[in-house]
Amino acid sequence: MFSKIIVGTSLSEVSSKTLCCLQDLRRAGAREVILAHVMNIQDVGGLYNHLRKLTEPILKKQKTILEQMGFSVETEIVLGFPDYEINRLAREKQASLIAVHMTAESLLDDAFVGGVASEVIHHAEKPVLVMKAKTSDGQCELLCEEMLSHILHPTDFSDNAERAFSYVEKLVESGCPHVTLIHVQEQDRIDKYLKDRLNEFNEIDRARLERLRERLIEKGAHEVKIEIPYGSTTREILREVNHASSSLIVMGSQGRGFISEVFLGSVSHNIIRKAPVPVLLVPALR
Repeated sequence: MFSKIIVGTSLSEVSSKTLCCLQDLRRAGAREVILAHVMNIQDVGGLYNHLRKLTEPILKKQKTILEQMGFSVETEIVLGFPDYEINRLAREKQASLIAVHMTAESLLDDAFVGGVASEVIHHAEKPVLVMKAKTSDGQCELLCEEMLSHILHPTDFSDNAERAFSYVEKLVESGCPHVTLIHVQEQDRIDKYLKDRLNEFNEIDRARLERLRERLIEKGAHEVKIEIPYGSTTREILREVNHASSSLIVMGSQGRGFISEVFLGSVSHNIIRKAPVPVLLVPALR
C-alpha cells in the first residue's frame, strides 16, 4: 500500500526522532524511502554549496536510522520552495505516501512544523502522514508507539471520507486489530437548524457506521467501535483519541463542502496541530 515514501526532513532532532514512526509501515508494505531536505531558496541565497556540506552528514545519519529499520533509502537535497519540491518529488518518484513531522501543539522553534508542513499537506495529491513528537525540558518524546494498534477514523460520509476509509481497510488487512469509527453531530449546526431531528440523524448515521464496521470485520479487524457524539467536531475527535488510547487518526482532508470545510479551515487544521498521535490525511481526488 505504501511501498515508497517521501519523507520531508528539517534535519532537526525532532525530525530525526520521528523517523521511528515509519517502522510500523513496514507491515503496510513500505519498502523504499526517499529522504528529502529542501533548502528554501528565499533563505539560502548564495550559501547553497556551503550549507549542503553541513547538511550531508546529518542526512547520512537519518539515512542510517531508516536503513536499520529495513528500508531502502535514497537521499535528496533540493534548492527551492519546500512545499512545492516535496510534492513534486512525490509525483515524479511515484511515491504512495508523503511523511512530514510536527510536534504536539506546534513547537515554534522547528521551522518545518508550522508553515512548511501545513503547506505540504495543503497542496498534497498523495496521502500525508503527520508524524508526532512532544518536547519538554529539552527532551523529545515520540508519540507514535505501535502506530497500527488502534485507528480512529472520523467520517462525515463525504466522498473524501470514503476514500480515507479505503486506507483504513488496507491498514486493517495489514494487521491493525482495533478501529473506532466516529461521526460527530456538530452541535452548532444542529442547534441552529435541525435539533428536533437529532434522534433521526443518529439512527441514520449509526446504520451507516454499522455498514462500515461490517466491512472492517470482513477485512480481519478484531474489534470495531462506533461513536456518535454531539458537540464540537474537533473537541469530540480529540476527546475520543485520549479516551480510547488511539494510536493513529485516518481521515479525509476535506469534508462535504469545498467552502465551509476547506482543508486547513477548521477541523483538519486543528486535528493535525493538536492530536497527540500521528495523523494520516487522505486528500480528495483532483
